[in-house]
Amino acid sequence: MNAYVLLKTVHILSSTLLFGTGLGTAFFMWFTHRSGQLPAIAVATRLTVRADFLFTTPAVIVQPLSGYLLMRLMGFDLHTPWLQAAIPLYLLAGACWLPVVWLQWRARNLAAAALRDGTALPPAYHRCMRTWFALGWPAFLAVIVTFWLMVAKPPLWG
Repeated sequence: MNAYVLLKTVHILSSTLLFGTGLGTAFFMWFTHRSGQLPAIAVATRLTVRADFLFTTPAVIVQPLSGYLLMRLMGFDLHTPWLQAAIPLYLLAGACWLPVVWLQWRARNLAAAALRDGTALPPAYHRCMRTWFALGWPAFLAVIVTFWLMVAKPPLWG
């Protein structure tokens, strides 16, 4: 296997992990939250935090590294129009993801405390989830458009 095929495989797999884990955990966490079932919420938030640590975080690191190496190997530079669009979109997704990680930790801790103490979920939990949901949309859309840019490599304005 040559360097290009290896790097492209790593890049595609890490983007798949990034997108798939994000979409999958968001789906289960949001619909479990909407169920209002505290034991399920405590489990879903705990597993979402774990999935982010095990899958999303490494993919977030691998994506720009493998992307940069592919860019160099393929002879692109940072002035390539589709890269000038993709990089800010990736940064936007990351700027949304970082607070989402904290919000997931907070929601997990609040749900675990409510379950342990036999109380209802506090208003802080619901605020976390509203903000978490709101930040998920721009991140999701940024990743979708970035996927399209990586595949299509359109000339855009260049």
